Amino acid sequence: MPAGVSPRAPAASRPPGIVSSSHLVSPQSVELSEFEFGLIVAWNAFSRWAVRCMAAAGCPDLTITDVLLLHHINHRARNKKLADICFVLNYEDTHVVAYSLKKLMAAGLAQAGKVGKEVFYSPTERGEAFVQQYRAVREECLVKSLDTELNADIGELARLLRTMSGMYDQAARAATSL
Repeated sequence: MPAGVSPRAPAASRPPGIVSSSHLVSPQSVELSEFEFGLIVAWNAFSRWAVRCMAAAGCPDLTITDVLLLHHINHRARNKKLADICFVLNYEDTHVVAYSLKKLMAAGLAQAGKVGKEVFYSPTERGEAFVQQYRAVREECLVKSLDTELNADIGELARLLRTMSGMYDQAARAATSL
């Protein structure tokens, strides 16, 4: 915080903040625009990281959606339905997820099995091996460089992100009804 600027200073006396869309900055919350810019930059950095980490693990041709789905269908060694995958990962467009699952199956990383009328997805042994290799690359390149003193802050940030995602979801529903 710059000297002489209190954290609760009126909007007019606060610095403008680092934002991507100055025309959207509201005097009610400059911080929201700063958060949104941080979210954009963080999402793009995370996406680049996850795709490159998977490439370093030996699976170079996956998109961020493919990587996220491969990790999720491996999560807790439980088979997952398309609707549940979309719900947990907050994907609205099931077609995007279905297409990615088909790509993972074609690559031999995922498999589908029917139980009654439901289709459940899970990783193949090959898919599980790539997930484990991803974990090893993640440990080496990311986790080792993490200052563990930040773990509590990271946990708080994770809770804030989940709270904000709920606010954005509610705002999206409200905007749809306008």
